[in-house]
Order: sequence, then structure tokens, then C-alpha cells
Amino acid sequence: MGQTATPAGPSYRALALQTRTRAVNGLSPDEAREAMAASIARIGGEVAAAKRWVGPDLRLVVLPEYVLSGFPMGEPIERWSEMAALAPGGAEYEALAAVAAREGVFLSGNAYETDPNFPGLYFQASFVIDPAGEVVLRYRRLHSLYSPSPYDVWDRYLDLYGMDAVFPVARTEIGNLACIASEEILYPELARALALRGAEVFCHSTSEVTSPALTPKEIGRRARAVENIAYVVSANSGGLHGIPIPGDSTSGGSKIVDFEGRVLVEAGGGESVVAYAEVDVAALRRNRARPGMGNLLSRVKPGLWADEYARHDVERPNGLDGRPPERSWFARRQQESIDRVTGRPAPGPADTQTR
Repeated sequence: MGQTATPAGPSYRALALQTRTRAVNGLSPDEAREAMAASIARIGGEVAAAKRWVGPDLRLVVLPEYVLSGFPMGEPIERWSEMAALAPGGAEYEALAAVAAREGVFLSGNAYETDPNFPGLYFQASFVIDPAGEVVLRYRRLHSLYSPSPYDVWDRYLDLYGMDAVFPVARTEIGNLACIASEEILYPELARALALRGAEVFCHSTSEVTSPALTPKEIGRRARAVENIAYVVSANSGGLHGIPIPGDSTSGGSKIVDFEGRVLVEAGGGESVVAYAEVDVAALRRNRARPGMGNLLSRVKPGLWADEYARHDVERPNGLDGRPPERSWFARRQQESIDRVTGRPAPGPADTQTR
């Protein structure tokens, strides 16, 4: 009996680089840019050292979430955009591209980013830069409690960029790459949509609390790998410095999870290059092509869930009119969604937390 041919795939080492984050809160815009440039220079040295440590087959390096800036702590949208958001094609991206090209790696990371089509706003963006220094993937985070997202300006965003830019997958010589930002690992719909578009390796930039016990995000990483027969390369911060929050609150746990949900490697606390392992795309493709109960990706029923999801009114699109909102707008938006889910009237003034 003949067998269906399975596409071959590469095998290489990937690294979740657990580097520290230097927050820019409280700095002037010029000081913040200088601090981010210094962070890129430091990261470049760490990537070079990692290449020597891991070996020449290190092809993919994933950096933590908002690794150049930290997160806003009450700064107005316009202020944070001015001091901490990167311009596509700007100096910071050029410097990151130089790192990828110099070390011959695919470099994935996460930063706040401006868009000239939406002046005054910023998005949280994950990216992949290839060894030629080209940005081959740009993903704008869709689930964000305290920052603007494409869903908040949905109609205009789709008119400008189309759905392929909402769920981008980069087809590269090291496999099909996609990005998932931070807590979005908890949203199975996002990973599933990317996997159905061909994604094989999820680059997960995060900055999160770690624990000896299973955390929600840890469960999410393993679940998304199993559900989608995909690798997850998850880079957490190696400490967060420059704000009052204790530095090691987000430190440790960077890891690589294989397509069967096994943790191949995991870093302890602090700055580290130990979270590296082999990514065997050929083995992943063989498993995706194998019939059986375990091939969950082949057993999905998108039409069923599309009809069911369409019945429910939760978070609504187009909540922003293009102008920068007050920070309190994000809390009001969530309370309105809670009210729709629960069917209860609002209990009172919404929480005004500003992260």
C-alpha cells in the first residue's frame, strides 16, 4: 500500500532569550530613546554570545515582551507613543535588523509601535526579522486590556491591511512562523487561526509572573502546542528594572514546548541563555500528516464555531474613533463587556487601573 508523501522540514536550535527589561517610565522622550538604543546594543551582545554558546545551528531567537521599554504605568496614550513606541522602519527596528543580520538568525520580539494611519495611537506589535535584516512578520496584538488594538479601529484597519495582516504567518526556511503576544496564549482561537493558516512555530514574547505551581499561561502554552501540533518558543523577562515593582516579579520560566506538549527546556530566574532546544519541523509535519485521534488540527469544525460565536455579543469592534482615549476608557470597555456576558447592569464605577 502506498503512503502519502510528507513534506520534509528543517531541524535547528531555537532560543528563548531571557534578558532583562529596562523600563523607560519617568524618562523624557530623548532619554527613553537612548535607553532603548542601549538595550538593543546589550541584546545584540547577548545574541552573539548565545550563538557561540548554543552553536552555529541556532537559527531562531525569541525576545521577551516589550523588552525595550517595559509597560505604561498611567502615562497618557500620546505620551507613551512619543517616548516608547517604535516607528516601523525607524532607528530601533534598523538596529534590531542589524543584530539579526550580523548573527544570521531569525529574531522575534515585541514592542509598542506607531502607525502613521492612526496618529496618536500605538499598538503592541510582535515581529520576526530574518537573517537578511528584513521584517518578514508584523503582528499587532488583538487582545489587550489597557492598550489600543486593531479591533478597536477594526473597519479602517481591515480596509488598510486586510485579514492576512491581522493573522500573519511567515513562511521561511526554518518553518512557518507566527507570533503570539503575552496573555494571548490564553486565547485558543488565535493560535488555532494561525495554525490553520499554516503556522508551525509560535514565537511567544511574554513578561509574566512565574511560579513552581502551574500558572494559567503555563497551561496555555502546553495546550496551544497540543491543540495545534505546534512548537511554542516562549521568552519571559529576565527581570524588570526601572520601576517600583520588584525586579524579579517577572523573571524565569522561559521555555520551549514541543508539538506534543512536552517542555523540552526551561530557564530558572534571572538573565539566561539556557532555554534552547532543537526544533524538528520535519517531525512536526509528519505528525500533522498522520491520521488518528491525536491529529486534532485535522478534526476542527470551523463552520460550527463560526455560527455559534456569531450569536454572542461580548467585546465590540470599532470602539475608538481614531483619537487617543483616556486611560479610563479601557476599564469602561471591559465593564461593558462583562455586563453583556452576565446580563447584569453595571455595579458601579469601573476599575481605573492603568496598565
